[in-house]
Amino acid sequence: MGLLDILLGRTKPVAPDLDRLFALPSAAVTLEAAAGFTPTGRGAVCFATVEGAAFEQTHREVQALLDADAGRAGSPVELSRDAYGYSWLVSRRAPDQLTQLVNDLHAVNSSMEVNGFGPQLLCSLAGFTDEQDRPLALVYLYKRGTFYPFAPLPGSAQRRDNALELQVKAALASDLRIEQDLSRWFPVWGAPGL
Repeated sequence: MGLLDILLGRTKPVAPDLDRLFALPSAAVTLEAAAGFTPTGRGAVCFATVEGAAFEQTHREVQALLDADAGRAGSPVELSRDAYGYSWLVSRRAPDQLTQLVNDLHAVNSSMEVNGFGPQLLCSLAGFTDEQDRPLALVYLYKRGTFYPFAPLPGSAQRRDNALELQVKAALASDLRIEQDLSRWFPVWGAPGL
């Protein structure tokens, strides 16, 4: 970054640090103690839709890598598209296998990055729920290197539980690098892993 960038207020983008995903299991312990949310075993990686043989090859590699996990039943990763045109690679595990789910998310992100699809990566999320079946996602913004909570209100048309999101932000401040710019807490309506 040069002097002109500093004078004009431009900042250097944060380099993605996928290893931050490995903080999720310890954050889950804090989240359960502070707010009563436990992992659902579902998670997903979101990216701008990619077409072509190179992406299909990457998807097959991810599938083969996660198929090698002998303790898994069924398809390890599903590819789906949402109503907004984004693609999601969704992983499902048992609720007590958050560490393995995080490994899946890390493997998907790493494979896409290594194969040249890093610029298309948008976010990753891990799903949680409480005793009242309220959904919550901890979302990792790939390009910012930060997390934020997303809590859609059950049964409502695209409304969020802002109070819960701020409660989770405060509870996890020492466990995760939380995104401080609330305008970047993008809603992930209808996310397959939520």
